[in-house]
Amino acid sequence: MELIVLGCSGSGAGPHSAASGYLVRAGDTCLVLDLGNGAFGVLQRHMDPFELDAVVLSHLHPDHCADVSGLIVHRRYHPDGPGKILPLHGPTESEVRLAVAYAPSSDERVATDLSDVFVHRPFALGPTAVGPMALRTSPVDHPCEAYGVRLEHEGHTLVYSGDTGPCRELVDLARGADVLLCESTWSDSPDRPSGVHLSGRQAGRAARDAEVGRLLLTHVPAWADAEALLAEAREEFEGPAELVVPDGVYEI
Repeated sequence: MELIVLGCSGSGAGPHSAASGYLVRAGDTCLVLDLGNGAFGVLQRHMDPFELDAVVLSHLHPDHCADVSGLIVHRRYHPDGPGKILPLHGPTESEVRLAVAYAPSSDERVATDLSDVFVHRPFALGPTAVGPMALRTSPVDHPCEAYGVRLEHEGHTLVYSGDTGPCRELVDLARGADVLLCESTWSDSPDRPSGVHLSGRQAGRAARDAEVGRLLLTHVPAWADAEALLAEAREEFEGPAELVVPDGVYEI
């Protein structure tokens, strides 16, 4: 598999990066993991959006799904459209959330129908596949319905934390993965609220406990000290660890 970072800025787009968005390729199959603010524009630098095979949303905060509206417009109104209907894997209320984001008024919300663009496949239905990639998820610890995502292809595994506080579910999902793409939003402190995000130290601890091969840190807000978060992670995890960068390409 190949992982391409469309955006890695935490909690919203930053001056040098879009918000969360990742393109994953396996053979001829392409999916996006999240599509936050600015990520759809970057996607177009790497591929034709009509060649996407699926959208996977870890949760429904805007910095992880806001640019789905842009993808809808592109597929509906581009001269080459409308294209095939895309599977959209995500939380239970994905259809409602995306319709509300797309509709410009409450009156139009009543008539908004995205079924010409997406078919919703809720995570609650259990494991599935996108082309040759096996897709499995687990609920994680965040203020809304949120999931970590595990993708497997030909013996290689990528796990994406989504947004989460420390939780056993993430460690279990990431067990033995080749790569853990893990959020790291703030520095470690006992004053941080629980059930929201990970510190660099907590991300490193999750990677260590899950015995992953490599740790990629992401979701660092523009105001955070990214190198300090990486240093925290490396104090807990002895394997390879690095900060992802916009447009970065990582082989799994």
